[in-house]
Amino acid sequence: MEQQMFCFQCQETAGCKGCTRVGVCGKQPQTAGLQDLLIYVTKGLAAVTTRLRAEGQSVAQDVNHLVTLNLFVTITNANFDDAAITARIEKTLAVKAELLGQLKDQADLPAAALWQDKAENFAAKAASNEVGVLATADEDKRSLRELITYGLKGLAAYMKHANVLAHENEAIDAFLQQALAKLLDDSLTVDDLVALTLETGKWGVDGMALLDAANTETYGNPELTQVDLGVRSNPGILISGHDLKDLEMLLEQTQGTGVDVYTHGEMLPAHYYPKFKQYQNFAGNYGNAWWQQKDEFEKFNGPILMTTNCVVPPKDSYKARLFTTGAVGVPGCPHITLKADGTKDFTPIIEMAKKCAAPTELEQGKLVGGFAHEQVFAVADKVVEAVKSGAIKKFVVMAGCDGRMKSREYYKEFAEALPKDTIILTAGCAKYKYIKLPLGDIGGIPRVLDAGQCNDSYSLALIALKLKEVFGLDDINKLPLAFNIAWYEQKAVIVLLALLHLGVKNIHLGPTLPAFLSPNVANVLVENFGIAGISTVEDDIKTLIG
Repeated sequence: MEQQMFCFQCQETAGCKGCTRVGVCGKQPQTAGLQDLLIYVTKGLAAVTTRLRAEGQSVAQDVNHLVTLNLFVTITNANFDDAAITARIEKTLAVKAELLGQLKDQADLPAAALWQDKAENFAAKAASNEVGVLATADEDKRSLRELITYGLKGLAAYMKHANVLAHENEAIDAFLQQALAKLLDDSLTVDDLVALTLETGKWGVDGMALLDAANTETYGNPELTQVDLGVRSNPGILISGHDLKDLEMLLEQTQGTGVDVYTHGEMLPAHYYPKFKQYQNFAGNYGNAWWQQKDEFEKFNGPILMTTNCVVPPKDSYKARLFTTGAVGVPGCPHITLKADGTKDFTPIIEMAKKCAAPTELEQGKLVGGFAHEQVFAVADKVVEAVKSGAIKKFVVMAGCDGRMKSREYYKEFAEALPKDTIILTAGCAKYKYIKLPLGDIGGIPRVLDAGQCNDSYSLALIALKLKEVFGLDDINKLPLAFNIAWYEQKAVIVLLALLHLGVKNIHLGPTLPAFLSPNVANVLVENFGIAGISTVEDDIKTLIG
């Protein structure tokens, strides 16, 4: 069968090798090509901005934001809109052309930095041997280049969220662009790329710290919270994704309208922030992880706002009710744009909601979360005592992503099989496999401690470092702590690289190892960091818990 595209950036890629005719995510070949071209021209822009900095010139904040949003647009399940991606390519080429004129020296710039063309020729360029994953012939260099690229995509997503809340870090932007530029340099060796991979993890920690500060300084530190899973009688708006600023604006604009706001998927942890508890129409959480949205969105009855990645191409039955914003794009779905003053007008969503029936109830009850770093630090003495007494024998980090594959039932079964003296630390939508299970508590400490979104994975690192401190250990790997992480998309990649930078070893990663890891690169990770895949629940319990 003729290969029409090549993408292997997510866990569900076809055959754990690569999607070649259409993406498992629903991405069409022409969309994949445009996304590849957007990455190519963004690397070219990054080469120009890196040269500008080397000449002592400054790079405007708007250019930094252009780069991060470009990368975010190409994350799995974010944007399927060819017109929107084409417009971003055109804008990037225009900005690059302007910045090229500011350079004192254009000598030895890579071809991507100098390339210009019209939109009608984008498809041909995307199909050329200069663009896309397979443009790198050497398997190991290709593997490392893609590992770095996906880590940078995840870092860019974190930066985008922080930037929206007026938190900037020019040093991170400069590194991100420098790293993109280096990915165009064919003189870099495998060893050079390994070093750049680990450096990406270092800056990943800094990026997650910046976002943590942005969220907590804006909305307060997450706190122990019970989240309602039922529905009310009012019409509602369902908001999904990760963007807390979008949620804040939506809650402000729905005050007094008679419309309730519900979270879905990765937006669940918004309920943990003190700032959002002031809104009486902030109703609860509706549904589960992203991949169940086709069924759950239909039953919600009201409009849905997708703020970031994790959108599934919608069914016609609710497509007119699906709105996108930010990096998200779906052909035929209305898009809410950012105004010049930094606000968004959600009136079309609110007016639609008023005419809709209340949500169809999926379940009842409550779930407990809010165990980010400050909440856990507040009960650190209780946790330490439980460890010393033997009530808690082990902590298992089960953060990361959920997904459609039946093999992911492993994580539910693993959680159920864990000894009753084990605590699960989680963040991200992976928690939907076990957070609603009746796993109980240990002396009042819930056995599942949810720190929040995948964006909040930094909390898990801080908790581990705090435990290392209070137990007086010189190595994080000496803690009674195991890592069994599920991954799906590129934000999970930067979390993995950040953990490696912090010195964490023996991470189990599943349900499959990334297809973009060549055998040699995988061996480097195994030999130096003890990275491993998953096997059976019984065997992994023995390996990780003992």
